Amino acid sequence: MKVRTTLVTASTLVLCLAAAGCGPDDGGDKGAGAKATASRTPVSGSGPTATPGAGSAPAPTPTSNGRTLTEAELAKVVLATDEVPGFEIAPLEGTDERGTEEPEDEACRPITAIINGSPEPAPAATVFRTATDTREEGKDDQTVVTEILTSHPKGGAEELLRSVRDAARNCADGFRTTSEDGPSTYTEVKTLPVVQAGQESFAYQVTGSLEGARVPLVFHLVRTGSTVVTFYAADFLTATTPEVPAALVTAQAAKLP
Repeated sequence: MKVRTTLVTASTLVLCLAAAGCGPDDGGDKGAGAKATASRTPVSGSGPTATPGAGSAPAPTPTSNGRTLTEAELAKVVLATDEVPGFEIAPLEGTDERGTEEPEDEACRPITAIINGSPEPAPAATVFRTATDTREEGKDDQTVVTEILTSHPKGGAEELLRSVRDAARNCADGFRTTSEDGPSTYTEVKTLPVVQAGQESFAYQVTGSLEGARVPLVFHLVRTGSTVVTFYAADFLTATTPEVPAALVTAQAAKLP
């Protein structure tokens, strides 16, 4: 896994996808500080907030005006500190530099685009945040979740969810990419249980590696109208599937117009 050493804050490292991709180590830079960005709690496939199976579930009574939000409007509806107990919300630094990974198989492009921090179709506006569990302050496995809000022209948000879902199925056995940092290999893509939120949800795991160790990267997408929220968590310490806390997902979805 390549993480540029110039990006040294924990909030930037947690979004290695937006900085330089999260493929396996091929003799590149070490991900210094990665321990501070790991989330080690496994995703639960049971309970009222999780839906097993295909990984897609609608909210009970979704509503939306369907309007494409501006960046300023996204900034108003993104989660803020104290809106989810125990989590501090902060802007993500270093987002001007996106990943450059290109998939060898075009069927895997939608997943690669999200790894790059540039989901496709291209959004009209984007806002980045990190959510840090302050109750775990000082722990090596402190939960840090990256949140990306994107607004899309008419039909773009639906296309994004549809294309990512198709790519997860078509690329289940893994895929390879190339970038300015060299080749990367992802060994597996699998769907995960989802939190019921918004009008459409989809969760999946992409498995990469760090210095030869297996690293699970979890993405949870929620769409309401023309807005898509992508939550991202990674475990740099163990091979355990990290958790995107349900409280974050439901609270953010509730703020979307």
